[in-house]
Amino acid sequence: MQCPPDFVGIPAVVSLGAALGRKIAIRPQRSTDWTEVPNFWGCIIGRPGALKSPAMRQVIKPLQRLEAQAEKQAESAMQKYAADLELVKFRKDEAKKKAKDALKKGLSTEGLFNIEEPEQPTSRRYITNDTSYESLGEILAANPYGVLAFRDELVSLLKTLDREEYAATRGFFLTAWNGTDGYTFDRIIRCKTRIEAACLSLLGSTQPGRIAEYMRRAIAGGAADDGLIQRFSLISWPDQSPEWRDVDRWPDSEARRAAWDAFGSFDSLDPMRVGAQVDDFDGLPFLRFDDAAQEVFAGWRNDLEHRLRAGELHPALESHLSKYRKLVPSLALVNHLADHGEGPIAEAAILRALAFAQYLESHARRAYGAGTEAESAAAMAILFRIRNGDLKDGFTARELWRNQWTGLTDLDAVKAGIELLVDLAWLDQTEAKTGGRPLVKYDINPRGEP
Repeated sequence: MQCPPDFVGIPAVVSLGAALGRKIAIRPQRSTDWTEVPNFWGCIIGRPGALKSPAMRQVIKPLQRLEAQAEKQAESAMQKYAADLELVKFRKDEAKKKAKDALKKGLSTEGLFNIEEPEQPTSRRYITNDTSYESLGEILAANPYGVLAFRDELVSLLKTLDREEYAATRGFFLTAWNGTDGYTFDRIIRCKTRIEAACLSLLGSTQPGRIAEYMRRAIAGGAADDGLIQRFSLISWPDQSPEWRDVDRWPDSEARRAAWDAFGSFDSLDPMRVGAQVDDFDGLPFLRFDDAAQEVFAGWRNDLEHRLRAGELHPALESHLSKYRKLVPSLALVNHLADHGEGPIAEAAILRALAFAQYLESHARRAYGAGTEAESAAAMAILFRIRNGDLKDGFTARELWRNQWTGLTDLDAVKAGIELLVDLAWLDQTEAKTGGRPLVKYDINPRGEP
C-alpha cells in the first residue's frame, strides 16, 4: 500500500491489546497493587485517500478470524444446548407426573423438581462497530476479557459523545478505558446489567482538519475537556512520502502467518503458564518487571512525574502525557508476551516501550499543536474561499459556517478565524441594527490591497 507504517503499527498494537484484554495485567511497581490492563485507544490521522482504512482493515483481520471461529463454536454449542433443553423439558414433565402420583399417595415430592437447566452458550466477541452504549455494555458483560470498538471515522464518535444527551455514554467510555473498573446499568424497562470490569479498546482514524477542530475545543475547555481525547495515547499523524512505485507481488505468507500466530497466542494465553501471579484480593493475573526493567521504569517515571508538575506543559498535553502511566507498562507487557516471554518482564521490553512512547509523544504534540493553531487554519480556509470567489462583501459568520466547507465546519473556529482576519485588516467589521442584537457583517480587503 506504501502508506506510512504508522497506519499498520498503531492498529496492530491496539488490536493485540484487545486480543489480550483482561487475561493478564501488569503491576509496574515491586510491591503495590497498582495494576494496568493492556487495552489501548488509538487514532491514526491522514488526508483522504491516504489508505488509512485499507491498512486498518488488514490489521484487524486476525481478530475477525478469531470471532468467526468463536461463532462457529457457539453454533455447535447452541445445538447441544437446544438438545439439552428438550431433555430438561421431558424431565420436568416426568417430574410433574411423579409429583401427582406422590401427592395422591401422600408421599413427599421433595427433590423431584431439582432439575438443573443448561446454561445458554454465548459467542466470544472481539470487535464491535456502531452500537449503543447499553448494547456495548451487554457485550462487555458477556465478554469479561474486553472487546475492540472499531470506528473508521473517529471524530464523529467524539462529537456525538460531546453532546449533553450523551453524557452517560461519555461517562461509560471514560470508565471502560481503565479496564479495571466495574459498571452497572440500571434501567426501568431492562433488567440490571452488571459488568465486573469494563475493558474497552478503541481504534479509528480521522482527517487533519477534523482532528484540529476537535483539539481546539478540547484545549479551549468545556465538555470536550474531561480527558477523553487524552486517553488516545496511541495517536499518530505521520507525513505521507512523496515517492511511489507500482508494487504487484504475492503477499509475504510467512510474515502474515507469524502475525496471525501472535494474535492466536494472545487469544489462547494461559497466564499461569507464563508465570503470572494472583493475589488474594484481586483475581486478575499479573506480571511484574525484573530488577533491571524495574530500575529503568522507575527512572522514567521519576522524570515523567517531575515534567507533569513543572507547569511548563500545556494543560491538555500535560493531561495526555499523564496517561502514559498506563501506556508504557502496558506496552512493555505486550512486547514481553509477543516475544513469547515468560516470568518477570525483561529490560528489553520496557526499553522498546519507552522508545515507542517517545515517538508517540512527538505525534501527540503535533495533534495538540494543530488545536492551538486552529485559528490560523480557519483564517487560511476563509482566505481560500475569498480568493475562490465564494464570499462577497457583507457576509456573516453564520452564513459562512452554514456552507460547511472543509476546515470551516465549527462555528467557534469560523469566528476565531474571522477575528484574526479582522485584526490583520483582511476583513472589516460592521454592525447593522436589527431592532434586537446587532447583525455583524464583514467586508473583504477594506484597504484595497492586492
